[in-house]
Amino acid sequence: MESSFAKYGYTPDVEKVGKRLDAIAANIDNVTTPEILRDCMSIMDLTTLRSEDTPASVAKLVGKVNSFKNDFPDYPLPASVCVFPNFASIVRDTLADKSVHVTAVSGCFPTSQSFIEVKVKECEMAVEAGADEIDIVLALNAFMAGDLVTARSEIRAMKEAVDSTASRLGRKVVLKVILETGLLVTPQRIAEASFLAMEEGADFIKTSTGKVSVNATPVAAYVMCECIKAFHSATGRKVGFKAAGGISTSKDAVCYYSIVKTVLGEEWLDKSLFRFGVSRLANSLMSSIKGETVTYF
Repeated sequence: MESSFAKYGYTPDVEKVGKRLDAIAANIDNVTTPEILRDCMSIMDLTTLRSEDTPASVAKLVGKVNSFKNDFPDYPLPASVCVFPNFASIVRDTLADKSVHVTAVSGCFPTSQSFIEVKVKECEMAVEAGADEIDIVLALNAFMAGDLVTARSEIRAMKEAVDSTASRLGRKVVLKVILETGLLVTPQRIAEASFLAMEEGADFIKTSTGKVSVNATPVAAYVMCECIKAFHSATGRKVGFKAAGGISTSKDAVCYYSIVKTVLGEEWLDKSLFRFGVSRLANSLMSSIKGETVTYF
């Protein structure tokens, strides 16, 4: 760990992070405006990742996205629709507005527990099916055992598979790497995983799958954003941040929005560098803006 921290001149300071998060929390109500809530809507990866998902249920969700601007013309569309890889082609074929991306969780989501050949093939197939963005999970079976070589090589293999398949199809596909911060637990491990994923080519680092008991937390988000800032300072490469798992209220969204703004600045407050992975948040944001309960999605 010391080598990564020394390389980027960054070590998590838990006390400092806690004080800054306290300041953000104290100011949430003051910065919660309709404009910011709309901004939060525009960076959502509208997500359905249920065992009971079917082609019909996925198509129904996309249909709501297609009709959204007619029903709510003053609200932005989400950044993407996020589904299991076998549904990527349904989203691609059903979406009317191609500015909304197709995101597919891949690489044996959510556990990443399989052969690397299987993970690579699933990433390739998801891109071929029309995914604009691929979300994979850090191989915790290797990382938590201290086998950083394997953890690195797996990200690299999936990154190369995504890039080569996209290139063959004349496209560019974004790779997000999920750290599963709730299982990493400590800020030091979260930081180490952040640097590892970025070094191996992650376009975004993402907090969580939403499938474990502890998902996105403000502390994990703050540490990850500080790592992104340190990595950018050292390399000049901008890496995006995605918060996912348990983000369901407007206050949740504004908290993470404020973290990104505080640590990374205004230039990261764009869907090219900042996302929420959400299933319930859209209705909460719309309800807060309108001042009445909205259950559109």
